[in-house]
Amino acid sequence: MDAIHDIFVIGGGINGCGIARDAVGRGFSVFLAEMNDLASGTSSGSTKLIHGGLRYLEFYEFRLVREALMEREVLWKNAPHIIWPMRFVLPYAKGLRPAWLIRLGLFLYDHIGGRKLLPATRTLDMSKDPAGKPLKPLFHKAFEYSDGWVNDARLVALNARDAADRGATIRTRTKVVAARREGDIWAIRLEDLASGKAEEVKARLLVNAAGPWVDHVLSATVGQNDVHNVRLVQGSHIVIKKKFDDPRAYFFQNKDGRIIFAIPYEEEFTLIGTTDRDYPGDPHDVKISDTEIDYLCAAASEYFAQPVTRPDIVWTYSAVRPLYDDGASKAQEATRDYVLKADGGEGKAPIVNAFGGKITTYRRLSESMLEKIEGFLGKRGKPWTANASLPGGDFPAAGFDAQVAKLKSAYPFLDQRLARRLTRLYGTRAQLLLGLAKSNADLGRNFGADLYEAEVRYLAENEWALTAEDVLWRRTKRGLHLSREQVSALDEFMRGISQRHVVAAE
Repeated sequence: MDAIHDIFVIGGGINGCGIARDAVGRGFSVFLAEMNDLASGTSSGSTKLIHGGLRYLEFYEFRLVREALMEREVLWKNAPHIIWPMRFVLPYAKGLRPAWLIRLGLFLYDHIGGRKLLPATRTLDMSKDPAGKPLKPLFHKAFEYSDGWVNDARLVALNARDAADRGATIRTRTKVVAARREGDIWAIRLEDLASGKAEEVKARLLVNAAGPWVDHVLSATVGQNDVHNVRLVQGSHIVIKKKFDDPRAYFFQNKDGRIIFAIPYEEEFTLIGTTDRDYPGDPHDVKISDTEIDYLCAAASEYFAQPVTRPDIVWTYSAVRPLYDDGASKAQEATRDYVLKADGGEGKAPIVNAFGGKITTYRRLSESMLEKIEGFLGKRGKPWTANASLPGGDFPAAGFDAQVAKLKSAYPFLDQRLARRLTRLYGTRAQLLLGLAKSNADLGRNFGADLYEAEVRYLAENEWALTAEDVLWRRTKRGLHLSREQVSALDEFMRGISQRHVVAAE
């Protein structure tokens, strides 16, 4: 008889992978299926911030903001390679939010989230502070506060890797075609999108963490009618040539009441976003619109002395946020909080659906999901993820530079930039990637921009990377540096790897 899993998770974004990791760590047997690559949807299209959400205070989202603020230092300690503190400069602009309101918001921000390691808010004189240099001279005062940065797609991959290391089955490019109840058991039909092979898996409980497709799963896959739980909101970003040298990011208010960030990105670039607009189409097809490009260029140009123009743009990305539909009138006012809804029990196989949420609170969402799951399947282990490092993150929160030095000492041939980049992506696992290498030549073929064959093979064998896009735009951001010819060469190499079935799927 085929094994029956405790939990089947639909969706390989941050919530699905976080839930799988938490559940398997408590002793549940877990199977996760993702129809594309890990983090190929919303979870790689964020503004890449671990933040409380300062602007959510305006919408009285105090519980969400407090929970998110508390998570900043928890996540930083768990993954100091891919998460680190960042200071944000909020210039005061006359005619927009009054200074007293900003000060009140930042006072709450500093005090309701249990801040311990992050420095407090301070006021800047923009005529003297270096942060004023890239901006127009009309900004005389600014407020500087703390939040965090995250490599979002890597956060997903590391949660999946840890889940697999603890015994979960993780399948990418695997579509859930149908799920039907057989009494108190789910029968889930899967299709391997690469081979076309079909199989059926059984589980006691179904978790729907399909992000923008969560309603689609309920209607088309599970067979529920009249489903409308999420509001799809498009958020787009532009990446431009480096606009400023300061390590701090900027928080810009706009005249329409919205805000955008301008953030140092991948050493040589500046990330600007995000937009907020309702999205009526298929999430697969989302891409930045001309209107959004114009909006982001104009909004940033209100602040920067040198305007942001289309020729500055080197890359754009866009994603659809599946916000819980609370009936808010504007897209930017819709709640970023998460809502979990369960159905079934007492002889009817249970399903728990995850609606909404944000990357900062994924771990807390996972713990809330486990409470729901335990209500149906009984308790196993205790909550454990708050004090458990993610793969490669087993070094002190403030110990990144020491970790780089350690890697350089072990592999003296590495130049400083490559040592930093590998430590940023892989932390202590960089040594697994480099193995016995004694020179750059030992790392194999160089595909361009210090991306060597050893790293590509590591990603294929350990992190489910199957295509050049997986490697260049989700596991690393080397796509910003490679030529079209170099991308084609990597694509051909990746096809050779996937045909030989090297990927460690479990």
